[in-house]
Amino acid sequence: MGIGYAGVSLAFGLTVLTMAYAVGYISGGHFNPAVSIGLMVGGRFNSKDLVPYIVAQVVGGIAAAALLYTIASGVPGFDAAASGFASNGYGEHSPHRYTMLSALLIEVVLTAIFLFVIMGSTDSRAPAGFAPIAIGLCLTLIHLVSIPVTNTSVNPARSTAVAIFQGSWAIQQLWLFWVAPIVGGVIGALCYKFVSAEEKTAA
Repeated sequence: MGIGYAGVSLAFGLTVLTMAYAVGYISGGHFNPAVSIGLMVGGRFNSKDLVPYIVAQVVGGIAAAALLYTIASGVPGFDAAASGFASNGYGEHSPHRYTMLSALLIEVVLTAIFLFVIMGSTDSRAPAGFAPIAIGLCLTLIHLVSIPVTNTSVNPARSTAVAIFQGSWAIQQLWLFWVAPIVGGVIGALCYKFVSAEEKTAA
């Protein structure tokens, strides 16, 4: 609709920023299975809560996608299968035809960076009250970088939700958008734990 990559990136980033402030004190503001898994690996999240959180994230994503599908269906000629419905993809389904390896690498690296920022900004030694801003801006940057490559996932729940409504190639390629963000989240959490431990030792 003319807002371009910058508009889409800001929409994702500002959504996470505002919702982290709105519900962060209730649930920790988890909207992403890769984040929950990364925080568990990083020692910031109880493993017994992991499955319920992931189920809630995926169900919430599907509900949101269903609402968007219903709204978008009000446009004459709308076809989720043909348009892609903002699904994540690689190869011929990448916005700029990036390969599977490119998609895998960028999703791993950017999710790792995302987890590193989340853990750093929510550390007890970080300035209080600013974490959602850092996290939202980081997600905005991630989208600006990776929309041309994969349409940006870094969130398996988001990828699953729209893939269901696309209904064909997006489901076939969905595995990458679970594997890569989860691997990236774990890497980011472990890197932050290492850096954080070094900082504590130095202090």
